[in-house]
Amino acid sequence: MKKLILRNFVVFSILMCVSLCWAQDEQLSAAQILENVDDVINAPQDQDLKIELILIDENGEEKSREMKMLQKGSNKRMVKFLSPAEQKGIAFLSLPDDIMYLYLPAFKKIRRIASHVKNTKFAGTDFTYEDMEAKRYSEKYDPSLLKKNDEHYVLQLNPKEGLKTDYSKLIMWVRTDNFYSTKIEFYNRGGKLYKVMTSNDIEKVDGYWVSMKNEMEDLKADHKTRMILQEVKFDSNLPDKYFTERYLKR
Repeated sequence: MKKLILRNFVVFSILMCVSLCWAQDEQLSAAQILENVDDVINAPQDQDLKIELILIDENGEEKSREMKMLQKGSNKRMVKFLSPAEQKGIAFLSLPDDIMYLYLPAFKKIRRIASHVKNTKFAGTDFTYEDMEAKRYSEKYDPSLLKKNDEHYVLQLNPKEGLKTDYSKLIMWVRTDNFYSTKIEFYNRGGKLYKVMTSNDIEKVDGYWVSMKNEMEDLKADHKTRMILQEVKFDSNLPDKYFTERYLKR
């Protein structure tokens, strides 16, 4: 009899725990979900990534490039092309307060990227300067929850008042198990679907979730840019000097 009572108590406790977790999950607001997304993608103290870029045109022809991406925290990022020769040395720097710089070695000149040209594509890829910047989505967008299923939350992100962007909204798919974003739809100012970014091969590296393969597709141009992570290093204590105008020229 005692064993039966104990067993029933254990079953009841498990059911209560599951119900409580489910209730807590149901109570997550869109803002909390987006905060979790930001916390997951910016979890490392710093990131040192070597990336293969594959540009795919409407005929399926591919061009390969290689670049280095360094990030510190959630608002500092430096990107530099390593190859091919005609692209080598092109560098991009993203800093807090929407400050961005571009270095073109052919001209040996650093120029600041004005806010009205953030929608320009970066070095022939399908990623704009705005797409490339380090950021927390929750600081730039107001989210609303469109729907939820067992695998994903679907959020609509509307630009906060005063944000200078060519996107009228984003639709983001977020995994319910780890809050990693697997897909983002980008809509232009006219409200038309413009680009789609997908994140695949999501795995844990040194305790952090990371997508090993990302792809941005420009639907109008019928062009894609695929990013494949070749090397990943986290928490390497990257110095602040890597995120300066001077370092862009090195």
